[in-house]
Amino acid sequence: MLKIASYNINGITSRLEILLRWLEEFRPDIVGLQELKTTDDRFPADAVAELGYSALWHGQQRWNGVALLSRVGELIETRRCLPDDPDPAQSRYIEAAVCGILVGNMYAPNGNPRPGPKFDYKLAWLDRLSDHAQSLLDSGVPAILMGDYNVIPTDQDVYKPERWLTDALFAPEAREKYSELVHRGWTDAIRDLHPDERIYTFWHYWRNSFERDAGIRIDHLLLSPSLAPRLKRAGVDRTPRGWEKSSDHAPVWIELEV
Repeated sequence: MLKIASYNINGITSRLEILLRWLEEFRPDIVGLQELKTTDDRFPADAVAELGYSALWHGQQRWNGVALLSRVGELIETRRCLPDDPDPAQSRYIEAAVCGILVGNMYAPNGNPRPGPKFDYKLAWLDRLSDHAQSLLDSGVPAILMGDYNVIPTDQDVYKPERWLTDALFAPEAREKYSELVHRGWTDAIRDLHPDERIYTFWHYWRNSFERDAGIRIDHLLLSPSLAPRLKRAGVDRTPRGWEKSSDHAPVWIELEV
């Protein structure tokens, strides 16, 4: 089995000990990290290497930032920006081949406040993601598109949907773009194996949101048609979300038969 996980670490410098503890305890084979919030020269490559992981990263001062880790094979970088990215100065996408799979890892724009230029940028970025996703489908390559999509797909993916009606994460336009990816042939791993469960990946820090399980699902792993039949298990590792000073996200993971 190959265990692949996506984790918005929400600041890799301030939460390095959280990340290392989780890597050591959970032992994923391939990891996509989002919101590094650090420059390339400050990425803790030596620290993750001590746990057996090679890494590729695309950092940015204070904001954004994505990385891929692997302990099961060499990461061969294929791109670090979406084709025709509406703002390539923002580090939001990195992609590599590993173990015969093309892995794309993203931190999609938040889009708030809505309406406004930030929301327009979110939709433009999701359009470029859709175009690239279609090119991957056309190629037939086994592929994963994972990360923080900043999209709540359905009412089932949010605690009290009425509280999110004005939020860009729950906007009909953003939800429709996510739905189009699935309808074109990408498999939402969590929903494929857990069609009826309320499963969340993010909880605000305030109002005891995690303790009340008042969350949303915005971190997703989408599998191409040639890879989806290998999916055996999928879930959310809620454990690190309960650690002190942890990220407000929890890792989402899958296991593939290889």
